[in-house]
Amino acid sequence: MSDQFVGIDVGGTKIAVATLQAGELSESRLYHTQLVSQEALVAQLIEVIEEARTPDTKAVGIGVPSLIEFATGRIRSSVNIPLKDLPLRELLTERAGVPVYVENDASCAALAEAFHEGRMAVPHLVMFTVGTGVGGGLVLNGRLFRGATGAASEVGHTIIGLDLAGGAPDHSGVFPQAGSLELLASGTALDKLAVEAAKADPDSFLGVRLMRDGGVTGHDVVDGARGGDDASIRCLRILGERLGIGIANAITMFDPLEVVIGGGVSAAGEFLLGPAREVAWKYAVPGAGALCKIRLARHGPRAGVLGAALIAAQEYAEETGQVMEEAVEGR
Repeated sequence: MSDQFVGIDVGGTKIAVATLQAGELSESRLYHTQLVSQEALVAQLIEVIEEARTPDTKAVGIGVPSLIEFATGRIRSSVNIPLKDLPLRELLTERAGVPVYVENDASCAALAEAFHEGRMAVPHLVMFTVGTGVGGGLVLNGRLFRGATGAASEVGHTIIGLDLAGGAPDHSGVFPQAGSLELLASGTALDKLAVEAAKADPDSFLGVRLMRDGGVTGHDVVDGARGGDDASIRCLRILGERLGIGIANAITMFDPLEVVIGGGVSAAGEFLLGPAREVAWKYAVPGAGALCKIRLARHGPRAGVLGAALIAAQEYAEETGQVMEEAVEGR
């Protein structure tokens, strides 16, 4: 049998687990995330690895919504899960008896999007994951870029709109920061736009839903846009234009081959992507991104678990002197 790699995507509500073998990703098994304590979640991850591994398993990759010191696998801080200041890689490798690699979940998704049909197809890629917040990942020269301490690609905390006429305001220690992509272009921001639009136009799709249900969210905006509601389409245009500024910055800074938009809000499709593209090309430096394509993520909710398995394959291949594609395909 060929080498097998286990991918685990840890979220605030569920854990998805799948195996990658001979270039094929298995169906995911889902578990409710243990959030009662750090100890409980670590114990659950050990159990999940034991259930998924086989004699062919060479390594395990785990994607978590955390800031990570990749070289050691230490989790520095997390969002929505109870892991902090924890040597997770060391703990799991010791208990599971197989190499375990720990990576940020958005970076895992970025690596998955850079791969296509078992091969590195896009060696220079920037990913934005637009959900409750805004995350991201960078693939540069065919490798995930993590920075000096592992904190790179926190694209949600880049500033896209801030009035500095009177000097820089002091917002130190407050996150998301005023003017940041996360504050202005996240699913939470879309929720806010939805409420404002519903109140301003009571006869709109959003206004009717607000009156009927007592509240509206970004999900209602997407529903309304698909039905042709002008107020909903306007909300997604505003969000898309804000995201477009972030994309323009990424194109100017990294000159990627692709910018990929994933996360729950990407379900809006062209209602979001169209305005984002339009603004991105207006604000990117002329000449930058001449080869760049701006697209929606192709792997959807499976990107995280696929990327985690690819992390395991990539690191295992490097440590054993293999070519990564050969490890992925089991050659």
